[in-house]
Amino acid sequence: MDKLTQHIFLIGFMGAGKSTIAAKLQEMLDVKQMEMDQIIVEQQKMPITEIFEKYGEAHFRDIESQLLIDLKNEAPGIVSCGGGIVVREENPGYMKESGKIVFLTATPETIYERVKDSTERPILNGNMNVEYIRELMEKRRAKYEAAADIIVATDGKSAEEICSEILAQM
Repeated sequence: MDKLTQHIFLIGFMGAGKSTIAAKLQEMLDVKQMEMDQIIVEQQKMPITEIFEKYGEAHFRDIESQLLIDLKNEAPGIVSCGGGIVVREENPGYMKESGKIVFLTATPETIYERVKDSTERPILNGNMNVEYIRELMEKRRAKYEAAADIIVATDGKSAEEICSEILAQM
């Protein structure tokens, strides 16, 4: 792939590797990387956990949807989406208007190993175990799959292997 002509939206459960793969794709393609959660934190001037506490999840999802709409005006880049981006039915449509959606998958056990030491996961706080992760993943799986243009399993693969797989399918 010579030049990116549309965004690559990385979706998947927390810990599936979105940030890692976004950074590697940015390096390989020499394009801008956008971490949606980070952009929201900067725009709102508060951590996501605080947005959830003060204003609730629905407000956070509104901000997320608006950001997807705004991204249509940005030069093509790699967009790492928050784990719950598919919760809102209209979001995949916004993404498809300006890019391809790549669903990164991993087993609940892999996810747990990757996120168990994090305190930045408001949805998991107090529920940091494989069973809870499996249940939450199951709830969202159909939405992730329905939204995805490309699905790539990340378990046991290097970032390079995952990126090559994505680019081969673009």
